[in-house]
Amino acid sequence: MTSAMPATELLRVTDLHAFYGESHILHGMDFVVNRGEVVTLLGRNGAGRTTTLRAILGLTGRRSGSIMVNGRETVRMATHQIAHLGVGYCPEERGIFASLSAEENLLLPPLVASGGMTVDEIYAMFPNLKERRASPGMRLSGGEQQMLAIARILRTGAKLLLLDEISEGLAPVIVQALGRMIRTLKERGYTVIMVEQNFRFAAPLADRHYVIEHGRIVETVTMAELDSKLEKLHLLLGV
Repeated sequence: MTSAMPATELLRVTDLHAFYGESHILHGMDFVVNRGEVVTLLGRNGAGRTTTLRAILGLTGRRSGSIMVNGRETVRMATHQIAHLGVGYCPEERGIFASLSAEENLLLPPLVASGGMTVDEIYAMFPNLKERRASPGMRLSGGEQQMLAIARILRTGAKLLLLDEISEGLAPVIVQALGRMIRTLKERGYTVIMVEQNFRFAAPLADRHYVIEHGRIVETVTMAELDSKLEKLHLLLGV
């Protein structure tokens, strides 16, 4: 008889190795994310942060180790099967369709689970998108495209959100709006894993920071430890 999984645990990654072709990128990742947490993956460029998100969804090449999503082993599942466990991915490139309107982009992805946000709820959270709902994707600002990329996932019913560099290249006022959005999602019970270069944006949002070097976790910093470990973090991240 197997022991029951802790009620709060949503994702457990154990000894995860991932490859792109012959390139061995992740070298034994180990970390846990609890339900309703915001967790960041920090590290320098090339450390393996984006690859970790992609590996969780089965978007890398070969994977080995264990990825448990809500108590189910997914390391040998296809990407569409993992998505249907309520996992949503917002890649750095956003993937907005230029010729479709904002609302057509919003409605495009299929539902993967029940309980997704309605279009009205999404427009309440992102008033800019309501105003621009008839505008083609190519006419949206970078911030509006980022909001749309996240909004698409919220409609699908995904409750574990993998967000890759959502603040990159955006104006400070938009970054602040994204921070408020993350807090609102946390209050609503969403679980968020963020890859972020902007530590100032990520620091006040995250319950826990995992620092990655050469495809491994080398440091874990909780919100309570942030002040005491700030110097070490700056050293590891080169910020």
